[in-house]
Amino acid sequence: MQIYKVGGAVRDRLLGRPVTDIDWVVVGATTEEMLAKGFRPVGADFPVFLHPKSGEEYALARTERKSGRGYGGFTFHASPEVTLEEDLIRRDLTINAMAEDDQQNLTDPYHGQRDLEARLLRHVSPAFAEDPLRVLRVARFAARYAGLGFTVAPETLALMRQLSESGELEALTAERSWKEIARALMEDQPQVFIQVLRECGALKVLMPEVDALFGVPQPEAHHPEIDTGVHTLSVLEQAAQHKQPLTVRWACLLHDLGKGLTPEEEWPRHIAHEHKGLKLIKAVNVRFKAPKDCQELALLVGEYHTHGHRALELKPSTLLELLQSFDVYRRPQRFEEFIAACEMDARGRKGLEQQSYPQADYLRGAATAARSVAVQPLLEKGFKGPELGEAIKRERLKALKAYKDAASA
Repeated sequence: MQIYKVGGAVRDRLLGRPVTDIDWVVVGATTEEMLAKGFRPVGADFPVFLHPKSGEEYALARTERKSGRGYGGFTFHASPEVTLEEDLIRRDLTINAMAEDDQQNLTDPYHGQRDLEARLLRHVSPAFAEDPLRVLRVARFAARYAGLGFTVAPETLALMRQLSESGELEALTAERSWKEIARALMEDQPQVFIQVLRECGALKVLMPEVDALFGVPQPEAHHPEIDTGVHTLSVLEQAAQHKQPLTVRWACLLHDLGKGLTPEEEWPRHIAHEHKGLKLIKAVNVRFKAPKDCQELALLVGEYHTHGHRALELKPSTLLELLQSFDVYRRPQRFEEFIAACEMDARGRKGLEQQSYPQADYLRGAATAARSVAVQPLLEKGFKGPELGEAIKRERLKALKAYKDAASA
């Protein structure tokens, strides 16, 4: 029995990056031997075991063969005869197909170290094209390592294009796709994930609503970058630079989908794109079964982001409606995330990345003013039921008028 550290742990050590998860592969062992040593089995499809003390995953060396469609369409074979090289060749990228023993002796049959030095994401074997999930994975790695100068090898991009055109991407489950998308959006440069998907034709298959934004112009006075797709990438880039959470990043990606529906004769204006985009945002949310908080924020940002930008001009009654829509009294965090998404949208414009966004503090102040209205005095005056609701609304409107007057003074 020989045990090797494999994959990401080896790659990141060689890159000088922190190693978080460690995967181990066991060569020359049987399931019975692993159980005898106290390992606990967890793998349903193939033999994976948890170490009795560390809890880390140890997998028996295995080979795989394509047997159906999609990510799960594989038959695995694990036995003591499977070599380390045979186990490594089934992996996606050469930089993920290296192994080292306990002395840090490197096994690198597919030249992963060479590709690390060349800053290339290159597939290990033609079998790469058998697994559609790898299109998303490679785009995610491109987003993670873009800052180090990594790019996708042309021949790998060609295989990704082949997969995108094959219809295999449609076989991916919503859950698997979302897992990759969510991880990619939280990388240092999530805009690269979208760019790579677009370059290989996968964006058109997975998110045609986002793909449709490229080539759609916006008024240059407000958007010096002009192209709506380019703007969306810039907004996503700003969200990452400002360390925004997943909810905000997802909303940033989808906020302008309505502009893809504007007839060409109306370009570069996009009248009512906020409302037109809602059905598209819903469709993308449902397609990937995005978590509820991501879905809700994306829809609210899609509908109200222009309100955010015009906050200083809004009438107190409109401001109150905006606050009610977000339920700022019970869910203050969601409104804070809306403000963040609006600010990223404003900063995601060529040459305006450092511009201040006074709307943010103004909206926070408005929320505080509305929340400051006390309910108890109204109860003491005898208001109840619908009348109480109306009375609270009147007081909040009064508070917002006073707030607006003070801010304007």
